[in-house]
Amino acid sequence: MSSGKRIAKELGEVTENPPAGIKVSLADEANIHTWNIIMDGPEGSPYAGGKFHLLLTLPHEYPFKPPKLSFKTRIWHPNVTFDEHGSMCIGILKADAWKPSSKIMSVLTATQQLMMEPVPDDAVEQSAAQKFKEDRKTFDKEAREWTKKYAMGK
Repeated sequence: MSSGKRIAKELGEVTENPPAGIKVSLADEANIHTWNIIMDGPEGSPYAGGKFHLLLTLPHEYPFKPPKLSFKTRIWHPNVTFDEHGSMCIGILKADAWKPSSKIMSVLTATQQLMMEPVPDDAVEQSAAQKFKEDRKTFDKEAREWTKKYAMGK
């Protein structure tokens, strides 16, 4: 199966039967390699009530190279950079962990899981990781404030 056919098939799967709380669309109808993702903040997490915009970029070597997923909505999270890039550190997308059999659906559900359960020992933002480990109550408060400020309707 060619890369384009595989991507079209996976796009069909996630748009017709998306994981709960996730909407997927192409960022540009002419480019199957760039997807817009809108992810609801998971219930029971400090991100609940927020709508987070993410951008998924598939390399031309997909599925042999992992996609890149970044948060376009700012989020207070140990595994997502606080800058405008919103780069994310998640195990499934690491080059040495990625397998061509992995699917984008798994990437999306792993991202939701990461929002529920940050991995402070694999953090890109040390201040958030430290707060998460040492003072969970303050971490959750900060995460809720950022969610309110950046991920809820203006």
